Amino acid sequence: MIFTKRIVATGLGLLLAVSAFSKDVVIDVRTAQEFQGGHVEGALNLPHDTIGQDIAKTKVAKDDHVILYCRTGHRSGIAQSTLKGLGFSNVENYGGMEQAQKRLQKP
Repeated sequence: MIFTKRIVATGLGLLLAVSAFSKDVVIDVRTAQEFQGGHVEGALNLPHDTIGQDIAKTKVAKDDHVILYCRTGHRSGIAQSTLKGLGFSNVENYGGMEQAQKRLQKP
C-alpha cells in the first residue's frame, strides 16, 4: 500500500513537471494569403493541408497545448484530427478567428 502511494505520488510529480514545460501554441491553419490578411497575434501559420509535415519543422512538442483556428472551424477540425493522429495529446479547435481571439482575449 505504501509502495503504491509512492508510485502514484511520483507519477503525479512527473506529470506536473512535464506540464510545467508545456506551452500554449496558437496555429492558424488557413492559407498563407489568408494569414497575411490578418491573424491572431503570435499565431503560427501552418495550413491545414500540410500541417502534418510542417509541424515537424517547428518546436511544438506533442504535449504542448495546441490551439487551432481557421475561418469557420472546419479546416481547424481537420488539422486537429491530423495532429491527434500524429500523437499530439492536447489539441483544441477554437473555431474561426473571431472566436479564437475572444477565447484568447487577443487583438
